[in-house]
This record gives sequence, structure tokens and C-alpha cells, in this order.
Amino acid sequence: MRRIMLLVAVYLMVEATQALVLPGWRGSERDSPAASWFSRVRRLPLTTHRVIDPNEDCFLVTSEEGELFFKSPSDEPTVCGIYMIADPDKRIQVIFNYIDVPCSNGGLVAWVDGWELNGQVWPADAWDDDRVVESCDRRPRRKLVSRQNAALVQYRVPARGKGFSLTIRHLRNARPCNLMLFGSEGVYTLRNHGERGNCSVVAVAPAAVRVLDLNVGQTVKTSLLQLETGTIHHCTKRGLGDYVDVGGAAGLDHTKMEVYDSLCGLDSNEGRHAVFVACEDTVVRLVSSGRYQNSVTVAFAPLPLEHIEHADLVCGLNDM
Repeated sequence: MRRIMLLVAVYLMVEATQALVLPGWRGSERDSPAASWFSRVRRLPLTTHRVIDPNEDCFLVTSEEGELFFKSPSDEPTVCGIYMIADPDKRIQVIFNYIDVPCSNGGLVAWVDGWELNGQVWPADAWDDDRVVESCDRRPRRKLVSRQNAALVQYRVPARGKGFSLTIRHLRNARPCNLMLFGSEGVYTLRNHGERGNCSVVAVAPAAVRVLDLNVGQTVKTSLLQLETGTIHHCTKRGLGDYVDVGGAAGLDHTKMEVYDSLCGLDSNEGRHAVFVACEDTVVRLVSSGRYQNSVTVAFAPLPLEHIEHADLVCGLNDM
């Protein structure tokens, strides 16, 4: 787990987030380039009471529950972030115990339902203004609960001695839709439960993806009896409204992902071949019209280094 979380932390460093979700937020002008952020990005193993050290934990990733305290050591307008991630079948709840951050000098604390990096948000398919809650001077009155297993708190406290406290809890998610993975290994199922919308499972790493079970665009809501069609490829080119995109992306906005194949049909047999995706993020995205009870089960595995050069999809080649 420590190795996986380190990979996520390095991902945050490389993206060099500019906190663009919050208007006017930027890192301190005296900050050095992105490479110097490594010393400030690391996994934080939370205990029941932990004080954030801004020199080491300005940009941190945590998969733990617990209470966090932050007190600003200076008047510098430095932007920091707490990137929270839980198991795929969980949601994240944050309760602000107190906020003592003056609005008058530009202080701000913001909850983001999802992740934001380098001006891109995840999940981008279902973004709306309700997914950002900004506060200063006083804490939000309600509990803040994410729709998926990742959430973010961004903060800027340019007042020495001022700060905030929050408590992180992981809650069961009975109907997960968007999943962010700790690593690139495991078996996961996406379902639309007969509703219109998009769901995705994202591994923040290159990966090999194999479809184990497919039922997309076939089983209508009023009938669960269908004959198997086998896997149908290139469904978007056929003009079909329900499909599964398999591909990758170079950032968090997976609505702009590069697609290797779009699949649909009814097939209970495991796919013969895995798709090798050599991208910063590996993405399986289920697109549903709401007419069908769609589901897809996929297996993720790490992409061996010897397969990266000859992967089925290498992101960014079209930009060269």
C-alpha cells in the first residue's frame, strides 16, 4: 500500500496542481518549479490526532480516517491540498470541527467533491457547482460527503497562527459509479442501475485491462431475458448510445480520454486478450442512455515494462 500511495503522490507532483477550482488561487510566487514539490508531497498515515506540517505535508495523499489539524506558521499565501481516497465501495465524509481562517486577507478553505489537478477535475462527467464548498471565518454547517471514493480539501491560510480542524470518515457506498483505484490491480464492476449517465473506473497508472463480463445495450429495463450477442466492437462508430470505452488519458478529465475500443453487447465469456494501455491514467468508461440495465466487469493488472513500447494504446502519439 505504501508503494501504491507513493505513486499517487508522485502523480500529484508531476501534475503540479495550480488549484484552479478556486478562482484566484495560486501557489506562492517564491515557490520553486514542480520538481521541488516532491519534498512536500507524501502519504500521510493519519492517527486520531495529527497536526499537518506545511513544510512536509503541503500536498498530501491519505487513505486513512481520523482528525487533522492545521495551523499556519506564517503570513505567506501558500496553497496546499489534502487528497483523500478510500476503498472503491466507500464515500468520504469530512466534518470541519472549526475554521479560524480570516476572509479579510484572502484566506480560504474549500471542499471539492472529487479531485482537481492542473485545472482538470475528476469525475468530469458529473461536474456541477454543488461539488465545491468554500469557507472562511466560519465552518460549513453540514457534513460534506463525496459521491465517490475520492475528495479534496484545498486551503490557503495567509495568517500566522490561524487554521482549521477536520475529521475524515469513510462511509459505505451501496451504488458506486466512479471509482479511483489505489493501484492497477483488481476486478471491478460498473453498473448504471437502469439510469442515464456515465460511470468510470480509473487506475492512476499504465495497466492491462481485460473484460470479464459484458452486458451493455442489450438488457432492457422491462425484460431480463436476452440472447448473447457476443462482444460488439467499435460501438460508437455504429451509432449506438450505450457502450464501454476502454482507453487512457493524460489528465483527470476523462471525457477527453483516448479510446482504444468501444464495446457493447451481451457476452458472459472472458475476453481472449487484454488491452495494454500505456497512459498516465487507464480508464474504463460506461456510457448509458438509461434504456438498458448495463453492467461491465473488468480486471486490471499492472502493465509490464517490456510491454509499454508495444502497447495497444500509447497516449499522446497523436500530438507528436
